[in-house]
Amino acid sequence: MRTKSGNRWKKSLVLLAALAVLILFFGIFGKFETVDEFYLTHMEDITADTEVVRISINCKTILYNWSRLDKQLRDEKYVPANGVILPETAYVYRKGDTAFDLLERVCRYNRIEMEYRGATETGYGSAYIRGINYLNERSCGELSGWMFKVNGEFPGVGCSSVVLQPGDTVEWIYTCDLGRDVGNTYNGAGADYGK
Repeated sequence: MRTKSGNRWKKSLVLLAALAVLILFFGIFGKFETVDEFYLTHMEDITADTEVVRISINCKTILYNWSRLDKQLRDEKYVPANGVILPETAYVYRKGDTAFDLLERVCRYNRIEMEYRGATETGYGSAYIRGINYLNERSCGELSGWMFKVNGEFPGVGCSSVVLQPGDTVEWIYTCDLGRDVGNTYNGAGADYGK
């Protein structure tokens, strides 16, 4: 004679076995993706009609200031030979993304180290990028750090204050001279340095 608890136990074992088979199947033939991974890894699905934003990260100015660079960073894994950490790449546009959101997602996806202070930590109401690829503020002299352009212009505000639109291009640029060496003549040298 079967008991109710015995039947429940058999049903539980059957469910567990089915779950194990599904996990094994997806582990072999499929891939679980987060929403972030979906929007970043389906670049091959971008067509002429897809709304995209572009981003690049470079530290070319360090190549001309090599002697000022912290000695432990004088390696191609931190400063590539051409100064390009990430070439201009198109990603699917996500409504509401800021320049900060895009950088954070792209760095996470490409496994590029990124260090920042959140908007509530800066006192300026915007995130501040302290370092990318282990190149931090002051890594190449007292006036060095990260700045950004959107569509070729320095916005003069912090990166989490700039909401992107389809077709925008964001350039992250390392400066060794408070922005003057990368074309920023704004007296404060940009809202993304020194906050």
